[in-house]
Amino acid sequence: MISPPFFSRGDLDGFFGLFVDNLLQIMLIVLLGPIICGFTSTQIAEQILPAVALSVVFGNLFYAWQARRLARRTGRDDVTALPYGINTVSLMAFMFLVIGPVYRDTGNPELAWQVGLFACFLNGAMEIVGAYGADWLRRNTPRAALLSALAGIAVTFIAMGFVFHIFAAPALALLPMMILLGVYAAKLRLPWGLPGGFVAVCVGVAIAAALHALGWLESTTPAVAADLGLHLPRPVPDSMLALMFSPLGWQYFAVILPMGLFNIIGALQNLESAEAAGDRYETRPSLLANGAGTLLAASFGSPFPTTIYIGHPAWKSMGAGTGYSVLNAIAMSLLCLTGTYAVVMAWVPLEATLGILLWIGLSITAQAFQETPRRHALAVSLGMIPALAAWALLLIETTLRVSGSSLFAVADKFGSDLYIHGVIALNQGFIFTSTILAAMLAFMIDRRFDQAAGWCLAASILSYFGVIHSYRLTESGVQNHFGLNAAPEFAAIYALCALLLWLLHRDARRAARSSGALPPSAGQSLQPGPTLAARHPAPDLAEAAPRDRAHP
Repeated sequence: MISPPFFSRGDLDGFFGLFVDNLLQIMLIVLLGPIICGFTSTQIAEQILPAVALSVVFGNLFYAWQARRLARRTGRDDVTALPYGINTVSLMAFMFLVIGPVYRDTGNPELAWQVGLFACFLNGAMEIVGAYGADWLRRNTPRAALLSALAGIAVTFIAMGFVFHIFAAPALALLPMMILLGVYAAKLRLPWGLPGGFVAVCVGVAIAAALHALGWLESTTPAVAADLGLHLPRPVPDSMLALMFSPLGWQYFAVILPMGLFNIIGALQNLESAEAAGDRYETRPSLLANGAGTLLAASFGSPFPTTIYIGHPAWKSMGAGTGYSVLNAIAMSLLCLTGTYAVVMAWVPLEATLGILLWIGLSITAQAFQETPRRHALAVSLGMIPALAAWALLLIETTLRVSGSSLFAVADKFGSDLYIHGVIALNQGFIFTSTILAAMLAFMIDRRFDQAAGWCLAASILSYFGVIHSYRLTESGVQNHFGLNAAPEFAAIYALCALLLWLLHRDARRAARSSGALPPSAGQSLQPGPTLAARHPAPDLAEAAPRDRAHP
């Protein structure tokens, strides 16, 4: 039994990637928290960020320990710990759809913060409950379905968002980006074995200093107020549970429920991504730790859930092991518990670090095609479309808001130039829609029509209750719409499609029986017999492609 090294050269690269990702979340809390949620700089520095540090440190250390245990059990020295931190999507959803509306309606930042804590607590509880059924879902879902949603998120919300930022500031960002791409994609080795992420950040800082000295670049980093000093996390059980029996707290369950489900499915997809890269982690303990970190955050004053991050393959390609996770825990502790995040935000240009996030987005997108059977490439492509719709809606809403208008005011003016209601419908619950569409097509490609019908029926049920496709367009934006028969048109059509797929399955079984290929008592899904096979040649299941656990 080998003992893996605590630190390797790749851990420094991996640390910069994870640290930048976590730093971005801190920046969003510090910059948007006072505007959207009414948080004071003192509350952020002394209550919220110390709780963030506690939850992030807990998760980073757990997943580092988990990775070392896997390395010792398998005798490998190349195991990479799962990346972990605040979920960007949950952070933005909680700010704009939970905490922000309470603050806007009541003008009471304390009450808004309490509602956020309650929502975060319920989110963590849902993740812990979901851990006991998620392994079955992971075993019975095609890899194409689990990875395609991640690919859609990676190519849009990660790669596209940050590449725009890079090309908006080419003097600062392009050279660090090229250094990173050269090191990671071309596998270049820098002089003296220096890590590419470290060199890229140093080059970005040097370029920024030179441009400032020459007067060619004004500071783009806003001043951030923070008291330097030790701010230890303090438990806030009364504030967290104050709304347990109040209708105000449960008023936002329509946001909390999909975000809890989103985090569970997202964690499963990230676990599948890690397995495709070579590191198989057990589902239940991974999700239990995920939920425990969120409960810890809520118990000490942070209203923002934490989760397993997207991007494990990218960190693995950097050569990161377990040390990068420990380094991130140490760095986050120093930033959040001492107020030094303000110093970092003032001196390190964000543009110098964005190439790391771009690489992560590109790696995840590539993995979805590389680590699934070639015959399922169509399913991966289809599964990416809902995320593209969500990205398009974000761009549309941002454009309208900047122009002083709103989607509510102009939606009916788009007409056939842009089927905006289709964009919104795909956006609602897009991660579930992505998984379902990719799974359906993957099973259809393998002509396992009964399995495809089951996924189609799931889409019908989710549409009926409003988890996917259902929405209300209001003056404050697109809102979730839950309830019975929330999206009747989608529910009915998905049910009809499920029936059609089931009939195809029955037809295939009858054809197989008539040819003697299937005994009448068989209860498994088989390839269709000669009649259908003549029209639809069977795929080569032995093709040289990665093995799909759900498709033997």
